[in-house]
Amino acid sequence: DLLVPSASRPKKGLDIRESQQLGIYIDGVKKRAVNSYPSIEAVMEEGTENRTVGSTLMNATSSRAHTVITIEFKQVSTLAGGASGEKVSMINLVDLAGSEKAGQTGASGDRLKEGCAINKSLSALGNVIEKLADKATGKNKNIVIPYRDSKLTRLLQNALGGSSKTIMICAISPASSNYEETLSTLRYADRAKRIKNSATINENPQDKLIRQLREENLQLRNMIGVDPGAPGGGGGETDAAALEALSEKQKEIAA
Repeated sequence: DLLVPSASRPKKGLDIRESQQLGIYIDGVKKRAVNSYPSIEAVMEEGTENRTVGSTLMNATSSRAHTVITIEFKQVSTLAGGASGEKVSMINLVDLAGSEKAGQTGASGDRLKEGCAINKSLSALGNVIEKLADKATGKNKNIVIPYRDSKLTRLLQNALGGSSKTIMICAISPASSNYEETLSTLRYADRAKRIKNSATINENPQDKLIRQLREENLQLRNMIGVDPGAPGGGGGETDAAALEALSEKQKEIAA
C-alpha cells in the first residue's frame, strides 16, 4: 500500500479477496476521500514518493514493482419517491514496470529477485491478454482465463475482462540495443487491442429493478393513451388492462 510508509507496511503484504457485494478488492488497503482533481493529484504524488525504485545499468531510477492506482467515482441520485440510487465506476491507472534482462541491467541480489518477479507477472499478464484476445476473436469460446496466476492479473480481472474499457499506452525505445524489447512490447499491445469488452452501468440491483419498472410503467401508460402524470387516468377497463400488462412486465423483469 503506497499510502502507508514502507516501515509501517505488513511484511506479508495485503490479501486480494472477492465478494458478491464488492467484487475483487484488496483487504486492508487504505482509501482517501477526494473531491477535486488537485486532491487526486496530491494523493497520487504521495503514493509516487513511496514507490520502490532502484538503480541499474539501464536506468538510475528503475521502478522495482508495478503500480496500480484505483479511483472510485460514486454518483448518488434521488429517485422518484425520495429513494436514493448509486452508480459506481472504477478507474484503474496501471504503471507496469518494464521487463528486464539481467545481463543488460547488471542486477544482482535483491534487484535480481525484483526483476524476476516483474518478468513473471508481465508474463502472466501477457497470457491473460492472449486468452482474452482468443476468446474475443472466436478461436476458443470456452477458454479459461488464468487470472489467478498472479496478483497483478487477479487485481485487474474486472478491468481486463469485465464490464470495462481498456486503454494501453506503450513506452518504447528507438535504440537498436532495445530492438527485442520494443518488438515484444508492440506485440503485447497488439494482442490487447483485440480484447472486446462490453461496459455496462454499475448500479444497485434493487435500484435498477425499480428504475426498469418505472420505465415500463411509463411506456405502457403512453401506449394505452393514459396521462403519465395522472394517478389513475382512463376508464376502469382500460386501467385493468394496463395493470394486467404492467404485472406481466414486472414478472418478466423479476425473472
